[in-house]
Amino acid sequence: QVQLVESGGGLVQPGGSLRLSCTTSKFTLDNYAVAWFRRAPGQEREGVLCNSTRSAATSWRHDSVAGRFTISRDNAKNTVYLVMNNLKPEDTAVYYCAAASGGVCVVDPVYYDNWGQGTQVTVSS
Repeated sequence: QVQLVESGGGLVQPGGSLRLSCTTSKFTLDNYAVAWFRRAPGQEREGVLCNSTRSAATSWRHDSVAGRFTISRDNAKNTVYLVMNNLKPEDTAVYYCAAASGGVCVVDPVYYDNWGQGTQVTVSS
């Protein structure tokens, strides 16, 4: 069910930065676990990061983005951000945000009942 709206994707050079946004008018994101997934051409969808205000201990992060990607929230704007630094060509993918009403971060995408339409991130010189 597409309830989320992502934005901020684009073309960036290796080593550059982007900030993706995820927002909705349907519910309050602070009550949800919010995860970012990505799908590169010809590959399976993979989890990137997840953050939960209600269950912080369940937050997770893919090893490949450690030290480079973070999640932040602006509750006043009901928006969750994926901040991506030191981008690499292998980060090229369509990025999706997903929200789970259960409030717990789970790696399995089936758990998430709200999705965005995706935004393209291309890292290339």
